[in-house]
Amino acid sequence: MSPLIVWERPGCLLGRRILRRYGDVRAVVNIANRLRAFSLIALLSIGVATGARGEAQASPRILALGDSLTAGFGLSPKESFPARLQAKLAAAGVDAQVVNGGVSGDTSAGGLARLDWALADHPDVVLVELGANDALRGIDPQLTYANLDKILTRLKAAGAKVMLLGMRAPPNWGRRYQAQFDAIFPDLATKHHVPLYPFFLDGVALDPALNQSDGLHPTARGADIIAERIAPLVAHLLADKAAQG
Repeated sequence: MSPLIVWERPGCLLGRRILRRYGDVRAVVNIANRLRAFSLIALLSIGVATGARGEAQASPRILALGDSLTAGFGLSPKESFPARLQAKLAAAGVDAQVVNGGVSGDTSAGGLARLDWALADHPDVVLVELGANDALRGIDPQLTYANLDKILTRLKAAGAKVMLLGMRAPPNWGRRYQAQFDAIFPDLATKHHVPLYPFFLDGVALDPALNQSDGLHPTARGADIIAERIAPLVAHLLADKAAQG
């Protein structure tokens, strides 16, 4: 029932009050027309806002969950791996938003602890880059495995497509530790049926020209190379996600 019909009904309490105040049914009709116009404007505004939100949400969201290698330690925000990855995808015609979920110093336990917060925006794809600080600190590989296992389980339960970005242990902990740690990533990728990029720093590690003075964190050029190598795999993952609806 339109506002005009409601307001013109003789039994309408608010209509009778307006009649008593203004003494003219035309006042009722006039107010009703204004209300109807206001209602239409409000509905159109809601529609425009909803449409804007829909457009904003149309681009898939990629969460890069990681440590300082993801956060872009020593780099400007636009030079970080997530920013460069988004640029590489855009250059390939892939419209996606890459969210920098990197926290410097984070371990696999830290990533697990903040996972609920990281998933608050419901990312379509999550890139998991954790474990480097575990290896640097000599954390038991079994603990690292358990933490990453829980992360992957929860990400898949949330409906996100996942890519695991692997890491390698430094040699100072010995060959046994290296073997145990390096096996974490292929083992988890197989268990959870997720794609694996074996070594996040592939093509960049140990190259002085591509690393900062600490020898651990990539320069802007190094981050760009990493993004360039990973971008095609992410594009493929996005295509799989889109195909599944």
